Amino acid sequence: MLKKLSLIGAAVGLALSASGSLASVSALDAAKLGTSLTPFGAEKAGNAAGTIPAWTGGITQAPAGYKSGQHHLDPFPQDKPLFTITKANLDQYKANLTPGQIAMFNAYPDSFQMPVYTTRRSGSAPQWVYDNSIKNASTAKLLDGGNGFADAYGGIPFPIPQSGVEALWNHIVRYRGSNIVRRASEVAVQRNGDYALVTSQQEALFKYYNPKGSYADLNNVLFYYLSFTKSPARLAGGATLVHETMDQVKDPRQAWAYNAGQRRVRRAPNLAYDTPIAAADGLRTADDTDMFNGAPDRYDWKLVGKKEIYIPYNNYKVSSPEVKYKDLLQPGHLNPAVTRNELHRVWVVEGKLKPGARHIYSKRTLFLDEDSWQAAVVDQYDGRGELWRVSVAYLKNYYDLPTTWSALDVFHDLQARRYHVQNLDNEEPNTIDFTQAIPDDGYFKPSALRRRGTR
Repeated sequence: MLKKLSLIGAAVGLALSASGSLASVSALDAAKLGTSLTPFGAEKAGNAAGTIPAWTGGITQAPAGYKSGQHHLDPFPQDKPLFTITKANLDQYKANLTPGQIAMFNAYPDSFQMPVYTTRRSGSAPQWVYDNSIKNASTAKLLDGGNGFADAYGGIPFPIPQSGVEALWNHIVRYRGSNIVRRASEVAVQRNGDYALVTSQQEALFKYYNPKGSYADLNNVLFYYLSFTKSPARLAGGATLVHETMDQVKDPRQAWAYNAGQRRVRRAPNLAYDTPIAAADGLRTADDTDMFNGAPDRYDWKLVGKKEIYIPYNNYKVSSPEVKYKDLLQPGHLNPAVTRNELHRVWVVEGKLKPGARHIYSKRTLFLDEDSWQAAVVDQYDGRGELWRVSVAYLKNYYDLPTTWSALDVFHDLQARRYHVQNLDNEEPNTIDFTQAIPDDGYFKPSALRRRGTR
């Protein structure tokens, strides 16, 4: 049963400011942050059944023996599954599963399973991000019908959300460091289990989380993203550059592609909404990336409430160098034996396609982890209103920052019985690097693509 929204300020109201923007929450509600609520707006207390513990700060230091840049060590190596959900016992647990998860059991009754572990509320973030999130609660305002926001920076903009689009923005701009460099692979897994890796080096500068910046410095740009393809040989040398804007109705996302064979940089004007991503073999749209990204304007977003759901959490095994791709990537889904699921409270946000708007999904339902605002599961429906695709983020704490982010993003097509996986780095010598110096904006100019995109 969905939880009523009284705790998080549903009674605050949606008062309009003189500019027509939604007003921020009251000082009384904002004062709950850091007391009865976490700085990100989650309930500090556990649940009545005792199956979800209280939040006490999450992971505050890396496990003994961890060195920056290496693959993450499991901070809970002694944990064993409490039980495993299978097709045979599915009815016992349906109340705490999403429609998409239930559909996975029905699609793969003989192989899909969900091992369930003790819930560890490991989510954490730096103190400066907490401080900014608490400040944002009293200042942040939606703009342009929800296509952007103002007067928030360096933290969750709406830790006490009053609408579905506010909760969605919390996911879109959640903390993932300031500057990252990673080498990882993505792969489309066919019905028979065959796959071919596409490997790239990725770099991102999150302007919204530059400790030396401010909202006034953004100029409507949330982050810059660069990707250089390393393999296979036929694609090596190609590159993509993205300038991710906040209000993409006002200023659409800017994207450029470099073709190594032609040695030319071209604009990529349609890298948005339901544009299919080539490397995903048609299994992922542009706005599926990161569970959801980009402009929210084609949907009406509703904050449905909270629910206790078994979601992937503390998934260190799926990205362990001890687990090879051939053992991880099975027909239909990842190897369940290396996955970990826990019972957590999630925000349920439903987006319905607006009348007259175009998109291949008529509805999408996001299940957002209350401790991090990261979408853990997204159910997507086709034009007939039937469940079509299920996106799953295998969350873990990147304790070298710290932050909760996905180890892997997996996109399932229930009709085609194929799936796509992003961010594979098990067989790479190193994992994501958050320690690189923050470059200036000139580093992410289109002119740099041709100089750096080489075979």
